[in-house]
Amino acid sequence: MIADGPAAPAGPGGCRAKGAVVAEVRAELVSNVWKVLVCEGAAVAEGEPLVILESMKMEIPVLAEEGGTVTRVAVDEGDVIQEGDLIAVVE
Repeated sequence: MIADGPAAPAGPGGCRAKGAVVAEVRAELVSNVWKVLVCEGAAVAEGEPLVILESMKMEIPVLAEEGGTVTRVAVDEGDVIQEGDLIAVVE
């Protein structure tokens, strides 16, 4: 699940890309983080898998709903996450 957040925070020198939108990728169910497929700074395309979750012996890929740059990965492999927990941020 992706929730659009506020515009990206100002970078060095107070500059911010015009129209930059922060997309927060959040967990839709309680699960284990089986594999993290991206790192901070990685460019991702729409539909690209970011992490793979495991729940009830099923592997569930979490996909980028829009392209951009991963600015934060908030989970590590082996973490147990709850519904609504932040997984990653894509700008």
